Amino acid sequence: MGILILGLVLFLGTHSVRIFADGWRSATIARIGAGAWKGLYSVLALAGFVLIVWGYGLARQEPVVLWSPPVATRHIASLLTLFAFVLLFAAYVPRNAIKAKLKHPMVLAVKVWAFAHLLSNGTLADVLLFGTFLLWAVLDFRSARGRDRAAGTAYPPGTMAGTAGAVVVGIAAWLAFALWLHAAWIGVAPFGR
Repeated sequence: MGILILGLVLFLGTHSVRIFADGWRSATIARIGAGAWKGLYSVLALAGFVLIVWGYGLARQEPVVLWSPPVATRHIASLLTLFAFVLLFAAYVPRNAIKAKLKHPMVLAVKVWAFAHLLSNGTLADVLLFGTFLLWAVLDFRSARGRDRAAGTAYPPGTMAGTAGAVVVGIAAWLAFALWLHAAWIGVAPFGR
């Protein structure tokens, strides 16, 4: 469990600098340069991600079961992750109404993804992994919205084509992940195949 915790600290720690130390971040970038900052940030985040994957895999080998979620929670989680995929792609598809309305759909995607997995999994490692990501996403969304208000950030209005693109790509990616990639990469088939 220690490897998973270290990974979460590294990965979410790097992703939390703007939440807790935005002034320090700006001063450090000014001092060492944007390229050096991005390089250091990327190395730490990647190391954290690798440790999360490794640590979670180790924890799954000897799970500490806290509760056994009802079967229905798996179906709810599948539906919620569909929304998470649409939100994720809304962060990248230009000029869509989802991003125009929600401002930070990627962080909302993490919230929905983490909540869905908390519903459908009941081990200590699951609570640690998904609970930590959910807490981070709540704090990050609040922080990002506060920065937007302070800076007067305006998001371009969405178009029908941009919105449809985000939804279609999100659904297609969800289908691929739910039907094939989740089982191949994670070892769990969401639909029990």
